[in-house]
Amino acid sequence: MKNNRFVWIIALVLIFFAASSAHLRGLVKDIPSIHILDDYTPSLVTKVYDFRGNIITELFTERRTLTPLKDIPIDLQNAILSIEDNDFFKHWGISPKGITRAAINNALKHRGLQGGSTITQQLAKAIFLTPERTFNRKIKELLLTVQLEHNFTKEEILQYYLNQIYFGSGAYGVEAASRIYFSKHTKDLNLAECAMIAGLPRAPNYYSPLNNPERALARRATVLRKMRELKYITEEEEKQANAFPIETQKVGIPVGLGAYFIEYVRLQLEPKYGNQMIYKGGLSIHTTLDIQAQLAAEKAMGEGLTAFDSERIPFFELKKSTPTSVQGSLIALDPKTGAIRAMVGGRSFKESQFNRATSAKRQPGSSFKPIIYTAAIENGFSPVSVLDDRPMIFVNDGRDWRLSSRTTDFLSTLPPEDLKDPMKVWVPENYNNKYFGSVLLRSALEHSLNMCSIQLLDAVGPARAIEYARKMGISSPLTNTLSLALGSSDVTLLEMTRAMSVLASGGIATEPYAITRVEDKNGRVLEENLPREQEALSPQTSFIMTHLLTGVVKRGTGVAARALGRPCAGKTGTTNDFTDAWFVGFTPQLAAGVWVGYDDRTQLGNKNTGGRISCPIWTNFMRDALVNEQVMNFTPPDGIVFTLVDPKTGLLALSKTPGAYLEAFTKGAEPKDFYAKPEEDLPIPEENINVVPNETIDDGSVEGGF
Repeated sequence: MKNNRFVWIIALVLIFFAASSAHLRGLVKDIPSIHILDDYTPSLVTKVYDFRGNIITELFTERRTLTPLKDIPIDLQNAILSIEDNDFFKHWGISPKGITRAAINNALKHRGLQGGSTITQQLAKAIFLTPERTFNRKIKELLLTVQLEHNFTKEEILQYYLNQIYFGSGAYGVEAASRIYFSKHTKDLNLAECAMIAGLPRAPNYYSPLNNPERALARRATVLRKMRELKYITEEEEKQANAFPIETQKVGIPVGLGAYFIEYVRLQLEPKYGNQMIYKGGLSIHTTLDIQAQLAAEKAMGEGLTAFDSERIPFFELKKSTPTSVQGSLIALDPKTGAIRAMVGGRSFKESQFNRATSAKRQPGSSFKPIIYTAAIENGFSPVSVLDDRPMIFVNDGRDWRLSSRTTDFLSTLPPEDLKDPMKVWVPENYNNKYFGSVLLRSALEHSLNMCSIQLLDAVGPARAIEYARKMGISSPLTNTLSLALGSSDVTLLEMTRAMSVLASGGIATEPYAITRVEDKNGRVLEENLPREQEALSPQTSFIMTHLLTGVVKRGTGVAARALGRPCAGKTGTTNDFTDAWFVGFTPQLAAGVWVGYDDRTQLGNKNTGGRISCPIWTNFMRDALVNEQVMNFTPPDGIVFTLVDPKTGLLALSKTPGAYLEAFTKGAEPKDFYAKPEEDLPIPEENINVVPNETIDDGSVEGGF
């Protein structure tokens, strides 16, 4: 009987060891290969820079920057060793003494478990294993620890550890921790800061100097005491470090700065490199953004939309903080290169990621007119060409639209059903239904007279005007009809700003771009983008149009931009139902466009024109964006002559002619005749060309639009 019992015991022992051996072999098979550390590539931070090299933002799943051990202060290394594993250079990866000490402390204190893990064990857990606490995971951890110690030097293990471990507040590795807590690089940390960072891995949030400064100080004192006990520092050094105040300071990157621009960049890079590379690959993305201009753009847009809300919402509603949905967008380009310097795609990226600067297609209203006028100037018209600002009535004869009358009396001859059908009768109007008869081309543009714009488009031809729109950067579909003169076709703000920048650059069309260079984590250039440009207009036409558009600011619908206090040109735009308000303009250094409206095309309200809403936003943005830039004038190219002209007739003027001004012409196209002979001072005839009175436009009230 005893023999049988003994046999059974032996059999059970053998079965146990066989099963344990099989289980152990299974665990070994499941262990990840430590040789991935031969090419150690943890999740790294991708940094996005502005065009001056300032960091705009960081893209990451784990905020980490690799730092070689030689660049990590010896005080930080010693602080980590003191508090986490003071026998690191003596043990073989597992510290029986540390495990025993932790077990005794846990038994005596009866509170939060104290770990006995060495630095090598912590590294094995951090890189290779999941955070679950099971027997199998602990066995894998021990096996990996032994392998790490066998295959890597102590210095290599310490370097991996210091770059891998989590330090709280989104910081992985000592460099990220240094940047987040102290706004400095690891190599610049002092002893007190090293001790504070070293105390974080055990409980990063609990000991965070940002969240719990008192606990952080106590933890720092513990680290410094351990360093002194281990002879890493003297008692005097410990005392001085303990007296050092906490001076935490987060890196000064405004939260959410340029969010629409960053997303615009990301969407361009994702198809090339994938999200894994963008968020974990440690790329350096150099962009065209100007942080100063971006801050100015977000400030101007925010203040402008808030001001609009204040005027539109009754006071009792404001007290309830009723949310509004009015939106706005702004984009700014360097006209010489096409570099995007600022971008605001909406009121709040958090609330809506739709980029209204690049993707929203809306009717531009009168802001499209400079393209029509450009085509006219290049096809025989001049700033003093006489246009007829009278009502127009167009009738569709079944094949095309034809001008049937210049008087509204004609409408009484049409059948009532035709008058109600927009496909049979079109009766465009000037803003406020005011007409001025014969006017100079300059005055027609400055005051955005619709009838004159239609007349010019009719003379040039819609197809020809569309060719110029394409040259200037408009790629959206455009209607081949006379309503194009009033901005009836949907376009993006980016397209309109690009078109206006052609005038600012002397006729050179540039391709807007946001990314100048992308480098991998080792500094190897993956892509580099240079400005792309081609001639779209003659320098002479560009300057004449610029000269005309400065008048829009001085005397026309864009008078709000006079507050900028430097030479500028631009054009307002408002749709005829007040759903869209635009201003697109430029200085020699910067072209920018602003749009304001509702996503659902709700009306902005009567008199809420581009001159009244968007132009002030543009002006405030440009003032702040250019605050450090030299004030520059628009320089005329060769082939431009200035001639003194009469404001009523456009003919040559005498020096004593009232209101005479210098007008720009292409050489040879200037007027040849005087309104009055030099030796005479003739009275002005009763039938003369009208001058639109400036007092009618101080608030943009003669804005045209479709």
